[in-house]
Amino acid sequence: MGMNAIPFKDLTPDTYYSEPVFIDESYILLTPETPLTSSLINRLAEWEIRELYTDGAPLGGDEEPATAPEEAEGEAEGRPVTSQTAGDKENLDRVSTFYDQFLKYVDSVYTRYVTKSEISLKELSDKVKTLCDVILENKRYILRVLSRESGSTNYLVNHSTRSTILAIVLGGHLKLPPHRLIELGVAAVLHEIGMVRLPPQMYMADRKLSDNERKSITAHPILGYNILKDKQFPLSICLAALEHHERMNGTGYPRALTGDKISLYARIIAVACSYDAVTASRPYKEAREGYAGMVDILKNEGKQYDDAVIKSLVYSLSVYPVGSYVLLTNARLGQVIDVNPDNPRYPIVLVLGSKTPDGKETMVQTSETGVRILKPVRREDVERLSQAKG
Repeated sequence: MGMNAIPFKDLTPDTYYSEPVFIDESYILLTPETPLTSSLINRLAEWEIRELYTDGAPLGGDEEPATAPEEAEGEAEGRPVTSQTAGDKENLDRVSTFYDQFLKYVDSVYTRYVTKSEISLKELSDKVKTLCDVILENKRYILRVLSRESGSTNYLVNHSTRSTILAIVLGGHLKLPPHRLIELGVAAVLHEIGMVRLPPQMYMADRKLSDNERKSITAHPILGYNILKDKQFPLSICLAALEHHERMNGTGYPRALTGDKISLYARIIAVACSYDAVTASRPYKEAREGYAGMVDILKNEGKQYDDAVIKSLVYSLSVYPVGSYVLLTNARLGQVIDVNPDNPRYPIVLVLGSKTPDGKETMVQTSETGVRILKPVRREDVERLSQAKG
C-alpha cells in the first residue's frame, strides 16, 4: 500500500495518529483527531483485521492530534474537477426542488392515513420509482440536499423521507434489482407508520421522552405491521416495518431477532434510520456532524448492524459524508460534494470561497499526492474559521 503497517497487537486504546488510519486502500477508519477505543479495537478483532495502515506517527492519549497546518506557499491545490463533472447550482436547485416535493408527498401519505385511513401501494410505488430514478442519476446532489436543514418541522415526515433516500442509496450499492429497490423504498417511507397510532405528544414531542413513554413507543413496529397487513401490503414490506428496530445481536425489539432472521429490508432500514437519527437535529438535541455519525455507526457497538450494510454506508457516503465540511491540508475550508468511486477515501470537495478564472466554484479531487482532507469541521465553525482566515 505504500503506508506503514500497524500490527493489530500494537494497537492501544486512546492512541491518536498524526495522519489518517486506513483498513485498506479504500476504507478509512480514523482521522487524526479521533482516538482508537477499546470497542473499536474489539470490533477490528471480530472483523479479523490483522493490520492497519497510516503515514502518521502514534500520539499518546494525552497529546493533541495535528491541527490545521499553515498554508504552504506553492502547495498543490488538488486536481480540478471539470465543470461537466462538477455539480452546478442549476442541478442542485432542481434536485432540491424535487426533494421538497417528495417531502410534501410523504407528509400527505401520513396525513391521508391519519384522516382517511387510506394508503395506496400503487401510488406510493410509482412515487418511489421516480425517487429511485432521481437518486440513480443525481446521487451527489440528493445527498448534498439531505445534509441541509429541512424546511419541515414534522420530525416523523423528515425522518421517513431522509431514511428512505439513504435506504435506496444503500440498496443500490448492495445491487438490489429495481423492483426490490422500489419495495425497499416503500418500506422505508412507511417504516414509522405505526407511530400515528400512538398519542401525537409522543412522536411529535419537542423534548426527551419519559421512561414510560419510551416503553410505550416500542409498540410502533407491531402497530405498523398490523396497519400494512390490513392494507394488504406485501409481506416483505410489512416485515420491514415490524423489524426495523431489531438488531443483529438480539438486543432489538419487538421480537429480539438475531442475524439473518431479520429481513434484508429491515437490516438496511435499521442502518439508514440510525444514521439519520444520529445526524438529524431535534429541539432537545443538536445534530451530530455526518462524520461523527458515520464513526458511531462504523463502531457498531455490540455488533448491532449488518456488516455488509455498514460497509455500503461508508462506500456510498464515505467516512466524510457528502455535505460534510472539512479542513484541507492546504488550510482551505471545503464541503464534500461527491464520493470518488475509484477510491472512497479521496472524495471530491467544493473549496469554499474560491472561484475559477471563469467565475465557477472551485472543486477539487482530493488525492494522496495532492490536497487531502485533514479533519472534519463542524457546520457552526465554518463561518468562524472563514472569518479568521480573512
